[in-house]
Amino acid sequence: MIHKNGLRETLHSSGRRLTRQRRLVLKVIEENREHLDAEALYDRAKVLDPNISLATVYRTLAVLKEMGLVEDHRLGEGHAHFEATREAPHYHFACSGCGRVIEFDAPEVRQVVRRLSRQEGVEVSSAHLVLAGRCAQCQDEGETDPEKGQ
Repeated sequence: MIHKNGLRETLHSSGRRLTRQRRLVLKVIEENREHLDAEALYDRAKVLDPNISLATVYRTLAVLKEMGLVEDHRLGEGHAHFEATREAPHYHFACSGCGRVIEFDAPEVRQVVRRLSRQEGVEVSSAHLVLAGRCAQCQDEGETDPEKGQ
């Protein structure tokens, strides 16, 4: 989590100001453990500031992403989900049934990246892994769902 002064310095060093809207959008992202899309972020931000617009949320997300403060992920849907950038790498499982997102660590991915770097002489700057499928709850519900003939 970035403190207000750290955020102000980060934005200022790139010639940007710490606006009320930028602070609000980042606060909503940091306070929610969910992976929210822009519209869900907008809905939550609007509760705190009824004057914020969806366009402002999109512009703010673009700035925060450019600054490296926010990451976006495609989690099996046609739109991005956002979360605050973290130091430690992590990966995602997205349930195609209920939309639940499970974060997990995978040291094996770091091993693959190191091997690729060594073998091919490449420098990997980021790695994104999204596994898709059905969570245990959706699998259980699907087994007893009479509409699906199971």
